Amino acid sequence: MTATTTVTPNAVLRVPPASPAAAAAYFGASLAFHADVSDVASALAADGDPGFVVIDTRSTASWDQGHVPGAVHLPTALIAEQAGQLLDRTVPVVTYCWGPGCNGATRAALALAELGFQVKEMLGGFEYWAREGFAYETWEGSARRDADPLTAPVDSDGCGC
Repeated sequence: MTATTTVTPNAVLRVPPASPAAAAAYFGASLAFHADVSDVASALAADGDPGFVVIDTRSTASWDQGHVPGAVHLPTALIAEQAGQLLDRTVPVVTYCWGPGCNGATRAALALAELGFQVKEMLGGFEYWAREGFAYETWEGSARRDADPLTAPVDSDGCGC
Protein backbone atom coordinates (compact mmCIF):
# COMPACT_ATOMS: atom_id res chain seq x y z
CA MET A 1 0.00 0.00 0.00
CA THR A 2 1.40 3.39 -0.96
CA ALA A 3 1.01 6.46 1.21
CA THR A 4 -0.47 9.49 -0.48
CA THR A 5 1.12 12.82 0.20
CA THR A 6 -1.13 15.85 0.38
CA VAL A 7 0.53 18.99 -0.91
CA THR A 8 -0.52 22.12 0.90
CA PRO A 9 -0.75 24.99 -1.59
CA ASN A 10 1.22 28.12 -0.94
CA ALA A 11 -0.41 31.14 0.69
CA VAL A 12 -1.24 32.66 -2.69
CA LEU A 13 -3.22 29.66 -3.91
CA ARG A 14 -4.60 28.43 -0.57
CA VAL A 15 -7.77 30.25 -1.56
CA PRO A 16 -8.12 29.59 -5.28
CA PRO A 17 -8.54 32.49 -7.71
CA ALA A 18 -12.06 33.55 -8.59
CA SER A 19 -13.60 32.49 -11.85
CA PRO A 20 -12.85 34.79 -14.79
CA ALA A 21 -16.46 36.05 -14.75
CA ALA A 22 -16.35 36.81 -11.02
CA ALA A 23 -12.95 38.51 -11.40
CA ALA A 24 -14.24 40.65 -14.29
CA ALA A 25 -17.25 41.73 -12.23
CA TYR A 26 -15.10 42.57 -9.20
CA PHE A 27 -12.40 44.51 -11.07
CA GLY A 28 -14.98 46.30 -13.20
CA ALA A 29 -16.79 47.39 -10.06
CA SER A 30 -13.51 48.49 -8.47
CA LEU A 31 -12.82 50.82 -11.41
CA ALA A 32 -16.29 52.33 -10.97
CA PHE A 33 -15.33 53.31 -7.41
CA HIS A 34 -11.66 54.29 -7.75
CA ALA A 35 -9.51 56.64 -9.82
CA ASP A 36 -5.74 56.52 -10.16
CA VAL A 37 -3.65 59.59 -9.24
CA SER A 38 -2.00 59.60 -12.68
CA ASP A 39 -5.34 59.37 -14.46
CA VAL A 40 -6.75 62.26 -12.41
CA ALA A 41 -3.66 64.37 -13.12
CA SER A 42 -3.84 63.59 -16.83
CA ALA A 43 -7.53 64.48 -17.03
CA LEU A 44 -6.98 67.75 -15.16
CA ALA A 45 -4.01 68.67 -17.38
CA ALA A 46 -5.91 68.07 -20.64
CA ASP A 47 -7.59 70.95 -22.42
CA GLY A 48 -11.21 71.44 -21.47
CA ASP A 49 -13.45 70.30 -18.66
CA PRO A 50 -12.38 66.95 -17.17
CA GLY A 51 -16.02 66.12 -16.37
CA PHE A 52 -15.46 65.80 -12.62
CA VAL A 53 -14.54 67.89 -9.60
CA VAL A 54 -11.78 66.96 -7.14
CA ILE A 55 -12.54 67.28 -3.42
CA ASP A 56 -9.86 67.50 -0.73
CA THR A 57 -11.51 66.09 2.39
CA ARG A 58 -8.77 66.99 4.91
CA SER A 59 -8.48 69.69 7.55
CA THR A 60 -7.55 73.30 6.79
CA ALA A 61 -4.03 72.74 8.17
CA SER A 62 -3.59 69.79 5.80
CA TRP A 63 -5.04 71.76 2.87
CA ASP A 64 -2.62 74.62 3.56
CA GLN A 65 0.30 72.19 3.64
CA GLY A 66 -0.52 71.04 0.09
CA HIS A 67 -3.46 70.21 -2.16
CA VAL A 68 -4.27 69.34 -5.77
CA PRO A 69 -4.54 72.50 -7.88
CA GLY A 70 -8.18 73.27 -8.63
CA ALA A 71 -9.49 71.00 -5.89
CA VAL A 72 -12.38 72.12 -3.72
CA HIS A 73 -11.68 72.07 0.02
CA LEU A 74 -14.52 70.26 1.76
CA PRO A 75 -13.54 68.47 4.98
CA THR A 76 -15.46 65.26 5.58
CA ALA A 77 -17.07 66.67 8.74
CA LEU A 78 -18.63 69.50 6.69
CA ILE A 79 -19.98 67.48 3.75
CA ALA A 80 -23.54 67.12 5.04
CA GLU A 81 -23.72 70.87 5.74
CA GLN A 82 -21.91 72.31 2.70
CA ALA A 83 -21.89 69.85 -0.22
CA GLY A 84 -25.24 71.05 -1.56
CA GLN A 85 -23.98 74.64 -1.85
CA LEU A 86 -20.47 73.85 -3.15
CA LEU A 87 -21.11 71.01 -5.60
CA ASP A 88 -23.27 70.35 -8.63
CA ARG A 89 -25.06 66.98 -8.25
CA THR A 90 -24.77 66.37 -12.00
CA VAL A 91 -20.94 66.47 -11.92
CA PRO A 92 -19.07 63.40 -10.63
CA VAL A 93 -16.83 63.95 -7.61
CA VAL A 94 -13.37 62.48 -6.94
CA THR A 95 -12.39 62.52 -3.26
CA TYR A 96 -8.95 62.32 -1.74
CA CYS A 97 -7.34 62.46 1.69
CA TRP A 98 -3.72 61.98 2.86
CA GLY A 99 -2.83 58.61 1.37
CA PRO A 100 -3.34 54.88 1.34
CA GLY A 101 -3.07 54.64 5.12
CA CYS A 102 -6.02 56.99 5.61
CA ASN A 103 -9.68 56.18 4.97
CA GLY A 104 -10.86 59.81 5.07
CA ALA A 105 -11.53 59.87 1.33
CA THR A 106 -13.56 56.68 1.67
CA ARG A 107 -15.67 58.19 4.46
CA ALA A 108 -16.14 61.36 2.40
CA ALA A 109 -17.13 59.34 -0.66
CA LEU A 110 -19.71 57.48 1.42
CA ALA A 111 -21.13 60.75 2.78
CA LEU A 112 -21.37 62.23 -0.73
CA ALA A 113 -22.96 59.08 -2.17
CA GLU A 114 -25.55 59.13 0.62
CA LEU A 115 -26.38 62.71 -0.45
CA GLY A 116 -26.92 61.58 -4.04
CA PHE A 117 -23.57 62.46 -5.65
CA GLN A 118 -21.74 60.22 -8.12
CA VAL A 119 -18.34 59.69 -6.53
CA LYS A 120 -14.98 57.98 -6.91
CA GLU A 121 -12.05 57.84 -4.53
CA MET A 122 -8.56 58.82 -5.75
CA LEU A 123 -6.27 55.95 -4.79
CA GLY A 124 -3.06 57.07 -3.12
CA GLY A 125 -4.44 60.45 -2.06
CA PHE A 126 -2.31 63.54 -1.71
CA GLU A 127 0.73 61.45 -0.73
CA TYR A 128 0.90 59.76 -4.10
CA TRP A 129 -0.01 62.96 -5.94
CA ALA A 130 3.14 64.53 -4.51
CA ARG A 131 5.24 61.35 -4.76
CA GLU A 132 4.45 61.02 -8.46
CA GLY A 133 5.83 64.52 -9.01
CA PHE A 134 2.62 66.40 -9.82
CA ALA A 135 2.45 70.09 -8.96
CA TYR A 136 0.47 71.09 -5.90
CA GLU A 137 -0.55 74.26 -4.11
CA THR A 138 0.39 75.27 -0.56
CA TRP A 139 -0.45 78.33 1.53
CA GLU A 140 2.85 79.76 0.20
CA GLY A 141 2.14 79.04 -3.50
CA SER A 142 2.92 76.33 -6.03
CA ALA A 143 5.26 73.45 -5.23
CA ARG A 144 6.46 70.25 -6.82
CA ARG A 145 8.66 67.37 -5.69
CA ASP A 146 10.78 65.14 -7.87
CA ALA A 147 8.95 61.95 -8.74
CA ASP A 148 9.72 59.06 -6.42
CA PRO A 149 11.18 56.31 -8.66
CA LEU A 150 9.31 53.72 -6.57
CA THR A 151 5.94 55.23 -7.53
CA ALA A 152 6.51 56.80 -10.96
CA PRO A 153 8.86 56.05 -13.83
CA VAL A 154 11.84 58.38 -14.18
CA ASP A 155 12.01 60.34 -17.47
CA SER A 156 8.76 58.92 -18.80
CA ASP A 157 5.25 60.22 -19.37
CA GLY A 158 3.60 57.28 -17.69
CA CYS A 159 3.95 53.78 -16.33
CA GLY A 160 2.37 52.13 -19.36
CA CYS A 161 -0.49 50.59 -17.41
